[in-house]
Amino acid sequence: MLRCSHSPGQALPVQSQALGGLSEIRETCMNAHRDIDGVLVQWGDRLFYPGNRMLKVKVPPRLGTSLRSQAKAIRNRIEATVVRRSPQVMLKVTGGGRGMGGIAAHFRYISKNGRLTIEDDRGSIESGKEAVHAMLEQWRFGGSLIDENSPRREAFNLVLSMPRGTAGHGVLQAAREFARIELKDHRYVMVLHEHQENPHVHLCVRAESMDGVRLNPRKSDLHRWRETFAERLRGLGIDAEATRQASRGEGKCYPALWQTCAQKQGRLKKSPVPSKSGEAYRRSRVGALEAWARIGSALRLSDQATDRELAIRISNFLRESMFGRELAMQKDRGLRSRTPMRSLAPVDSQAIKEVKRER
Repeated sequence: MLRCSHSPGQALPVQSQALGGLSEIRETCMNAHRDIDGVLVQWGDRLFYPGNRMLKVKVPPRLGTSLRSQAKAIRNRIEATVVRRSPQVMLKVTGGGRGMGGIAAHFRYISKNGRLTIEDDRGSIESGKEAVHAMLEQWRFGGSLIDENSPRREAFNLVLSMPRGTAGHGVLQAAREFARIELKDHRYVMVLHEHQENPHVHLCVRAESMDGVRLNPRKSDLHRWRETFAERLRGLGIDAEATRQASRGEGKCYPALWQTCAQKQGRLKKSPVPSKSGEAYRRSRVGALEAWARIGSALRLSDQATDRELAIRISNFLRESMFGRELAMQKDRGLRSRTPMRSLAPVDSQAIKEVKRER
């Protein structure tokens, strides 16, 4: 009969060795996941959240919930951009009235001279010329008096849009929720337009708030506004993203509202530039492509099949992007570009090493 010489509760030497090996393997896997997640957070922050400086990841001693949740959010953004190709929101400032004359003209334009319903910040929904006139008078005297002509911008005209096929009532509801969050304490009106290809909402906001603070949107504000609008749409079950054009390798130029109107009426003398160019355009695209390359390299090293598949999707996405096609054409023509092509080369484990050095 075989007898065990170890005391009860004590692991056998072989068992102890096996458990120790499993522990080492588990620790190695956790470290690998932590390093990959660190790269995703570091470079994903740069890619999807511009305006924030480059994030230096402080990796905790264990794979913390915070890092996991951040990496999961980045993975979701990547999947939405390169796998699902989620519809991109459009939010732009098309101009603004310098005085009540310009504001009144815009009110008449977006409401089709009162034929479309117009909604204000209090939730009042009206139609007709008299209703438009009443709203204008509230703006003129509701706060600092706005003269007929003013040397400064007294209102900002926004357009919030989604691609064709999106339900117009969903776009309008998301615009309502966006305005309540981002334009709080400001007077504003909005009108839904569905007669054109893409459903969109014209939103005109009074520059001065009820507390006397003036609106002055910057580039970072516009990006936050797009993020908020996309978030509100997703809350309504509408797939939407607010990824920068640079992060998508795109460079389309959108004409100003006055250019669109003039073109329809045959009064536009010079056609709008269809796409962006210049050194700033190239720098922003190369920076985004470098971030994609770092993320793709990290995902290729993952032991998760879903991560490796995502890396392949990223490569395909970059090749199909506008900037990727431009670079491919340059290469085919044999031209030497000033673009730092090394930024687009696979970096393999370099991104992992950079995060490890910060630990």
